[in-house]
Amino acid sequence: MAESLDIVRSKADLRARVRYWRDQGLKVAFVPTMGALHDGHLALVTAGLDIADRVVASVFVNPTQFGPNEDFSRYPRQEERDAQLLDQAGCALLFAPTVDEMYPQGFASKVSVAGVSEGLCGGARPGHFDGVATVVTKLLLQAQAHVALFGEKDWQQLTVIRRLVTDLDIPVEVVGVPTVREADGLAMSSRNAYLSADDRKVAPTLHRSLQKVAEGLKAGKGSEELCHLAAADLLAAGFSSVDYVEVRDALTLAPMAHLTGPARILAAARLGATRLIDNIGVGPV
Repeated sequence: MAESLDIVRSKADLRARVRYWRDQGLKVAFVPTMGALHDGHLALVTAGLDIADRVVASVFVNPTQFGPNEDFSRYPRQEERDAQLLDQAGCALLFAPTVDEMYPQGFASKVSVAGVSEGLCGGARPGHFDGVATVVTKLLLQAQAHVALFGEKDWQQLTVIRRLVTDLDIPVEVVGVPTVREADGLAMSSRNAYLSADDRKVAPTLHRSLQKVAEGLKAGKGSEELCHLAAADLLAAGFSSVDYVEVRDALTLAPMAHLTGPARILAAARLGATRLIDNIGVGPV
């Protein structure tokens, strides 16, 4: 394990450590993860250190956000490596709870966020965002940090979390951190490890297709045709299926037919056995 990074596994120990820092007048940032860390996760830690005195990260593969035929059992788990990376990045504390610590016997509650969780990945993965919203609510209340950082790569997830924090009056500032990409444009993701060598060569097409939609929108074209063409391009490049390519309002996720304000172009597609997601912003900020 990492030499100087402290690891706690109970919410009581987590709260005690954060309370101590807060009592010292220190600002605390929190970075929730499912582990299998890459530079995108570490960018969240770096961003946290820019705005806070201490960064706490969590590693928990949350079973409630996986569907029955998804990759929960094979999702990469590598706590020792994750701890070393967090230590090197300057993280002060790792919270690594067990499933029983997060969901003790008799657990019966669920957080469901209407509206922004519907459609897109919410449509393709029924129940996914209920699992995300529930575990993130628990983690934010357990950590009691001043600020929590999430990657913009999953824009719908970030929107869901902002909504639940506002609706449930959770006293934390939510900060989105820009997507970190490989040199060829592929958004960094723990699931990229599933890609075969051939699929890895095809994967950057996803980002390029979004850029093409953005160019069309800025030229005044309608989103429906642009997204239809982008999906066709992905299938022609070798993607096995396309869950969606859509243009949505950046704040509300309402469908957007033409570029009339800040928008987000979002896509999810399957390459072999791997489901990839990506999004980019377009329009006035």
